[in-house]
Amino acid sequence: MSDSSAAGAQARTRRGGARERLLAAAARRFYADGVSATGIDTITAEAGVAKMSLYNNFSSKADLVRAYLDARHEEWLGLYRRRLEGVRDGRGGVLAVFDAYADHATFAYEHGFRGCGLLNAAAELPAGDEGRAVVRRHKEEVESLLAGHVEELLPGRPEEARAVAEHLAFLLEGAMARAGLEGAGRCLERARAMAADLLDGLR
Repeated sequence: MSDSSAAGAQARTRRGGARERLLAAAARRFYADGVSATGIDTITAEAGVAKMSLYNNFSSKADLVRAYLDARHEEWLGLYRRRLEGVRDGRGGVLAVFDAYADHATFAYEHGFRGCGLLNAAAELPAGDEGRAVVRRHKEEVESLLAGHVEELLPGRPEEARAVAEHLAFLLEGAMARAGLEGAGRCLERARAMAADLLDGLR
């Protein structure tokens, strides 16, 4: 590798490292303190990088917020996929969705669990903001995953499966809101039990 190629690779590595530190710092501060209350200076100080480094990696604070929302979505998907390992049927798949949300609630958040980080951020963003669209897509994907699992339990009955999935999605979101207010995942455990009862009653 030439000297210039090696220098370029090192620069890309530094930029990648700075981006990850900035995203990690933003995730901590946005969740603990809120999007609006968290300034660029706070994020760069916590990440240990210069302000210019932020603008080398993100075009604006709004761009950083969207990256945070995308990262949180991917983080949840990782939890869900791990919960799916060993699942053998639609019932287990539905409960894996609930378990992945419960797993997110057990993370070591600085000020404790405050509910869904995506919805918390969306509540601060103005109507029409692209970040709200990111959150909506996440919620729609979760409902779609639920629908796919329910369809395994109700083969040939797609409309009924979608209705049950919507019911489950609303149950899950309500439990997340209450759990966030209580600062604990107890409501998610109750919601999971309710979901299991609902699934066991399907005919």
